[in-house]
Amino acid sequence: MGRAFNKETSVSWNSICGRVAACALLGMVALWMGQAHAQDFPSRPIKILIGFAPGGGSDLIARLYAQHLRQELNTPVIVENKAGASELQAVRALIASPPDGYTLWLAAGGALSIGPGIRKDLPYEPLTSLSHVAMVATAPGVFYVNPALPVRSVSDFVAYAQANPGKVNFSSSGVGSGSHLQVEYFMQGAGIKMTHIPYKSSPEAAQSVVSGEVQFGLAPAQTAIPLANDGRVRAIAVTNTRRLPALPNVPTMAEAGSNAALKSMDGFSYYALVGPANMPSAVIQKINQAFNKVGAMPEVVEHMRDRFSVEPVTTTPAAFREYLEKDLMKWKEVGKTVKIDG
Repeated sequence: MGRAFNKETSVSWNSICGRVAACALLGMVALWMGQAHAQDFPSRPIKILIGFAPGGGSDLIARLYAQHLRQELNTPVIVENKAGASELQAVRALIASPPDGYTLWLAAGGALSIGPGIRKDLPYEPLTSLSHVAMVATAPGVFYVNPALPVRSVSDFVAYAQANPGKVNFSSSGVGSGSHLQVEYFMQGAGIKMTHIPYKSSPEAAQSVVSGEVQFGLAPAQTAIPLANDGRVRAIAVTNTRRLPALPNVPTMAEAGSNAALKSMDGFSYYALVGPANMPSAVIQKINQAFNKVGAMPEVVEHMRDRFSVEPVTTTPAAFREYLEKDLMKWKEVGKTVKIDG
């Protein structure tokens, strides 16, 4: 038997319909406003924050892209350095900014996945606190050994370390640095143990391998390439998706690795563009397309590879987020067993 449809029920039903219609209208207005904003964007200068001092990798890349983005977006693109605290100065300024696309952050992988994967005290979460705009470049690294060590490949080195437990050490540019934590990941994947000897910079860490104080290290390509080509260290693998033109006979980890974990080491670090959370998707797409156009320019590709020793990347916001999710998961696994003492 049907329920009586009285006046009170009618009023209640009308109220529900009114609320649904209002929500739908608000959604349509929000969509229209987002599209209108994207059509007008940009109408004033765009600022790209950098978490390091001028002259570093992300700073150089940002300034190179900014020169070309001015034409692509028809507005000035300003690079602003907010150095310090493992890029925290930059990220704090970013998340305090309106999510309108006019304040962005060109971040390094250490601040987007390595640090958040290992540390529990950061004031942001890279998957929820940020809008994921564009992957810009991957930065290769080089695994290398002292030339006196009787190894010429990754498999040789793993066998040597297994046969000499407690006798092999590695250098890095500091506790918690990319060169430290990448080697921690390497040790997990290879099933070996080494003693960590931290230094204050990549050149100092590399020099310790040259002198023989330390047997093994991982350094950015721009640090390792001249040492390897001069014979002062022996390069045994590069962490990149392809072999480096400057080291054509040195295999990638995908070629040299003995298992899936080692083969997955396809980058030393990376650079990516993010904004505050909740940026309009149409604005994200517009900025992404502009960055992709610049990243595909032959002169930019040549500059990035030959002068910065990095590999330019063009991809979608969704693909960048997927990459970030996987890399963050990897470093969270590493963080379960790696203890960082300051």
